[in-house]
Amino acid sequence: MKLKQVFKNNEDWIKNKLDQDPKYFENIGKGQSPEFLYIGCSDSRVDAEGLMGLELGDVFVHRNIANMVPNTDLNVMSVVNYAVEHLKVNHVVVCGHYGCGGVKAAMQSQDLGILNPWLRNIRDVYRIHAKELDKIDDEDKRYNRLIELNVQEQCVNLIKTAEVQKAIRTRGVKVHGWVFDIFSGKLIDLKIDFDAILKNIREIYHLD
Repeated sequence: MKLKQVFKNNEDWIKNKLDQDPKYFENIGKGQSPEFLYIGCSDSRVDAEGLMGLELGDVFVHRNIANMVPNTDLNVMSVVNYAVEHLKVNHVVVCGHYGCGGVKAAMQSQDLGILNPWLRNIRDVYRIHAKELDKIDDEDKRYNRLIELNVQEQCVNLIKTAEVQKAIRTRGVKVHGWVFDIFSGKLIDLKIDFDAILKNIREIYHLD
């Protein structure tokens, strides 16, 4: 695709939106009040609003390699703070996807330079769940399960934050762990039992 085609596509997109609603851009220009904070992977095959069937203004989005929520990353922590404290989102979603190159890279014994400290977070997920993962002989199934467990651990990282804990207590904010199957287009709710997972660590991470 040539670069100029992008701007032609933009013109067509504007026309399509205005044909549907002449005040479309006027309305979204008034501000945002999204229902969701979506934390997903930067993979070019994953489109947050598209796979959820939502429009501009419905989702506050943060994306990085392998949909991580490390507490040392000021970028994702700032996004969480702004979305939960100021935009007052009601749902916080971590969405991974099958075929994730970041998770795959973390499973390899390779020196990947600047990516090493980032991927180490995923290797830590493997370490935590090594007993379960090492029992899976099929490499692809083990890879998919690590993708799911990585989503779970990033959701737990969210619940460790003061903003999310406060929002859960005061506004009933919900945290969700999803996986997008790029091979079928299906969005899968992992239905994570956070109460069971957090039962033994809640006292450590509870913040007043």
